[in-house]
Amino acid sequence: MSKLKVYIKNNQSEVKLPVGIRLLIRRCCQAVLSTENFDKDAEVSVSFVSNKEIMKLNKIYRNKNESTDVLSFPLMSNRKDEFNDDTGIVMLGDIVISLETAVKQANIFAHSLEREIGFLTVHSMLHLLGYDHEVDRLGERIMREKEESILDKLGISRGISYISED
Repeated sequence: MSKLKVYIKNNQSEVKLPVGIRLLIRRCCQAVLSTENFDKDAEVSVSFVSNKEIMKLNKIYRNKNESTDVLSFPLMSNRKDEFNDDTGIVMLGDIVISLETAVKQANIFAHSLEREIGFLTVHSMLHLLGYDHEVDRLGERIMREKEESILDKLGISRGISYISED
């Protein structure tokens, strides 16, 4: 089985990071790679930022002067792996999540914050592997079906929280 290194950094102070989120993110990333039969050692970075910071990144990299929930920065180009020459590990890229927006969306969609963060992580991992829902309706449908299938396998489908309320 391939190894996955997930670097998680909390770069915001607006929302307290819930207990268990780091494990959830690692499980989501691994589930995507497993579902996609990705069999190489890999690494990915996940950062939590404020709305202000994600708005700044969205403006710089997508020319959209608005906040968003998640941004993906894939390192693969044309489905060609980007290797770390020192380790031989595939560097998938970076995921940036606005925790403020995740809280807001969890409330709007009436599900747990854990489910929202799980969804955003899975969604972004699929982007890192080359999927794109913004190209056409088929691409959007394929991504949505994969997202829900992976979340269901993890036990965090709609309305179900991954983290127990002990």
